[in-house]
Amino acid sequence: MKVIISGGGTGGHIFPAIAVAQELKRKVANADILFVGALGRMEMEKVPAAGFRIKGLWISGMQRKLTLQNLLFPVKLIYSLVKSFFIISGFKPEIVVAFGGYASGPVSQVAAWKGIPVILQEQNSYPGITNKILAGKAKKICVAYEGMEKYFEKNKIVFTGNPVRKDISELDKDINSSLRYFDLTQDKKTVLIFGGSLGARSLNEAVRQNLDSITGKNDDIQILWQVGKLYFDEYSRSEIANNKAVRILPFIEKMDKAYAIADIVIARAGALTISELSICGKPSILVPSPNVAEDHQTKNAMNLVERNAAVLVRDSEVKDKLGDVVSKTINDRSLMSELSENIRKMGKPDAASRIAELIIDECKKK
Repeated sequence: MKVIISGGGTGGHIFPAIAVAQELKRKVANADILFVGALGRMEMEKVPAAGFRIKGLWISGMQRKLTLQNLLFPVKLIYSLVKSFFIISGFKPEIVVAFGGYASGPVSQVAAWKGIPVILQEQNSYPGITNKILAGKAKKICVAYEGMEKYFEKNKIVFTGNPVRKDISELDKDINSSLRYFDLTQDKKTVLIFGGSLGARSLNEAVRQNLDSITGKNDDIQILWQVGKLYFDEYSRSEIANNKAVRILPFIEKMDKAYAIADIVIARAGALTISELSICGKPSILVPSPNVAEDHQTKNAMNLVERNAAVLVRDSEVKDKLGDVVSKTINDRSLMSELSENIRKMGKPDAASRIAELIIDECKKK
């Protein structure tokens, strides 16, 4: 079985794709899988680290204002279509699976031209522009939210949920081991905070400004805080670095250990983050990023808030409200239990397996 998996640009596209590739290899040991991503993006590092081959396309998205990047876009697109043609002609896949992101477009378009089945995976409650364009060419569209027939043909939609990494779905039960890993203590509640691999300025500033409110008057709360690679130097040299209740990191490699010890999570509302929180059943305060297309993170978050499965704080209000919201939530046992129970109901731990089965079935038909 020969499969091309395309997509990337962010962890929200890459890690679900890797999870499905790993599940395919588990189900079909001799499956031949080739990734296609965008040159210079994180998939060019993360995919080989997971043990899979990847080829890169010279492609990027359109900016919202007139830039050199936009002027180059038609050139990049034509180049990527041509390169995709040669990749597909050489590899001869039975199917192409697109997870969104820049590279998905050219690869899936060429596959459609050549009569090769295309499966899409849409992580968000509001689809990205690439998947919207490709939807008409797809055989099946795997989604994680209900009501997606507003955007896609109903007969193509398969409700699978979003795949997550296996280590997230099988959290380490040895909490003490995970606490030692981060040099944290057992006698305090742990607040896990992260805003993406690079960091989120407004979220970081809000935490800094509300630090005393978050850690509590009784010194009974500790913070595990991924400030992001862009902000680590600044925060590691600040007065916060001397606070023994705060652990500042540029990036958390072992997210399974971080989730295992977290009593509550403060994070953005990307699709991957929400899927992981759902699998782990963690009470969450979501601060959607305002810097995403069509404000889709707010739509993701509202899907949980309407089910009393998360608390929402808008980015524009986070500096003023975060401390009070954290204090009110973490000290309300009934609310914490309700949030945990409701978000866990939304988790789909078998998402990667279901998508892998769909791919295998389509290959058998061919």
